Amino acid sequence: MKTFRILSVGVLVALGAFGQQEDRRSRIDVESYVIDAQVNPETQTLAARVAVKFIPLDDQTTTATFELNNNLNISKITDAAGQTIPGTRNQQENTVKLTFPQGLPKGQAVTVTFQYDGRLTGKEESPIYGIKFAQIAPDSTFLLYPSRWFPISGYTADRFTSKMNITVPAGYQVIGSGSSSTSGQVSTFEFNKPSFPGDIAVMKGQPVQNRTDGVTTTLWFRDAAAAYANAYGAMAAQIVTHFTSVFGLAPYVNMTIVETADGAPNGYCGPGILFLAPHAIVKDVNTNVLVNQIARQWWQVDVSPVNRNHMWLENGMALYSEALWIEKEKGATALDARMKDAAITALTVDNVPLIQTSRLEDYSPEYWALSASKGAVVLQMLRSTMGDEKFFKALKLFLEQKNWQSATTEDFRKACEATMGEELQYFFIQWVQSNSAPEFKLEYTVFRTQKGFRVQGKISQDLDTFRMPVDLHIETEGNPEDKRIEVMGTSSEFSVDTFGKPKKITIDPGNKVLRMNPQVRVEVAIRKGEQFAQVGEFADALKEYQKALDTQRNSSMAHYRVAEIFFLQHNYQSAANEFREVLNGDGQPKWTEVWTHIYLGKIFDISGQRERAVNEYTQAQRTRDNTQGAQDEVGKYLKTPYKEASREAV
Repeated sequence: MKTFRILSVGVLVALGAFGQQEDRRSRIDVESYVIDAQVNPETQTLAARVAVKFIPLDDQTTTATFELNNNLNISKITDAAGQTIPGTRNQQENTVKLTFPQGLPKGQAVTVTFQYDGRLTGKEESPIYGIKFAQIAPDSTFLLYPSRWFPISGYTADRFTSKMNITVPAGYQVIGSGSSSTSGQVSTFEFNKPSFPGDIAVMKGQPVQNRTDGVTTTLWFRDAAAAYANAYGAMAAQIVTHFTSVFGLAPYVNMTIVETADGAPNGYCGPGILFLAPHAIVKDVNTNVLVNQIARQWWQVDVSPVNRNHMWLENGMALYSEALWIEKEKGATALDARMKDAAITALTVDNVPLIQTSRLEDYSPEYWALSASKGAVVLQMLRSTMGDEKFFKALKLFLEQKNWQSATTEDFRKACEATMGEELQYFFIQWVQSNSAPEFKLEYTVFRTQKGFRVQGKISQDLDTFRMPVDLHIETEGNPEDKRIEVMGTSSEFSVDTFGKPKKITIDPGNKVLRMNPQVRVEVAIRKGEQFAQVGEFADALKEYQKALDTQRNSSMAHYRVAEIFFLQHNYQSAANEFREVLNGDGQPKWTEVWTHIYLGKIFDISGQRERAVNEYTQAQRTRDNTQGAQDEVGKYLKTPYKEASREAV
């Protein structure tokens, strides 16, 4: 679209930091929490007393480290006997390190109690830079697990049970996970299966309850979004019903959906509860966000990665669920298009294997490109390798085997092998443990035979350990022929007989294999440039766009992105030059034409050439392309000249 969709905001990469941080901490296994908290939306304050029960996993554990939001001030930490436990805070890592002078015996349960308070207005610095996971306010209060509003160990990996007693002022209601009861102003939520029941919301008024196909969805939407509540509820029911047939019984069928606030992530999932940002709640239901979060009821709430190196099982499956929904609604061609886009994003990370996701910063573009986009592409390739029946049977088997547990990639591989009836280690070595993508070369010769024709050739690529079934599509003077070739090593020979004379041979026609070719290199460079541009690293973005143009000089998309940056920098002559190159380029994607005319119109308006500006807007109008509301933009500036944006904002 005309502006790159933001995956996250913040520092891009912290290679090695998270993994090293975990390595130097003593190992503990948190079992349960008892949280007594007072949440006051009027004063925007939180006061809490949290008892954490954990098991030391090492002999004579002398320290335990928990993550806790920097904006919460600890007043006391005590053991089960009420004795004070020394604690040291690290503001850089949002942590508190407890010290046990006597050492804790391995395997024996320990309970420590934290008492703390503070304000979480949503304007404070978040543990995940630039993303709002907590806000206490009169109109919208939500406290999500990533905000570390309670002490956390083993973020996204260590599953736990919980009991929460949340006190709020009169007129407010509390939403949480698990069985619930209310006594006066205290709402109690008990969750007795190990998962991540660490999210609450505090709301005023009454929710909308939608009942569709036997599924009840409770929706807490505010203001304009309230008009869309029933549409989202009905769609949620359809999604739950569909994925129940794909994955098996859902942990929760009837769910609650809560609107958060600007600055929060598009979507977030807790057990039986979804959180959607205001911009994700629109008239035409945002099915991508809704599907992604609902899928996490299986691939997060029910089964989650044993540590962050296996996050592709969660994020990849959530993104692949979006593709499966698109396939259901629009067919296989739409699925292929979605997976092609995911493949381009996946290839932007070429130096970190999928199994080392913990090296990337949480919520960074690289983190999502690897764990979600590449994870989804790997799942699509696995489906192609196994066949639909065995692939979907394996998903159900895996979820049944690891129900309410943590899991590893090896657990998933074994479930796939059990249904496949053969070993798949080669697949996981290539796509999960390695970070390379092949670039295929095809050589062949056509011979005439007594029954028709024979194509003999070989497929070459540069990865010595590569093994993967690859499809060939042979167009002939008669019916086309399709053949699957087992490509192993750097060169694999094949022979295919056809009745009609071969005219054209295409390798991997459905783009089922994550691979490089000249066109893909162009698209990957552009996508990398977009990732730099989204965080204001314009110089690095321009370098990536130039790489794309070095490979394909007439790439309209690359010229368009360069022009965008020049426009943002108020370098209007250079922007106009690049926009002209867009129109002289390959015209792909098609929407670059309408938006190029709009931008040229803006440039002429800024330079006081209204007649030329109107001419450009008129040309944009004639395209009839309304991508990203282009025609609305045209109508606005045909009536009123565009005014230059403030230079202070750049």
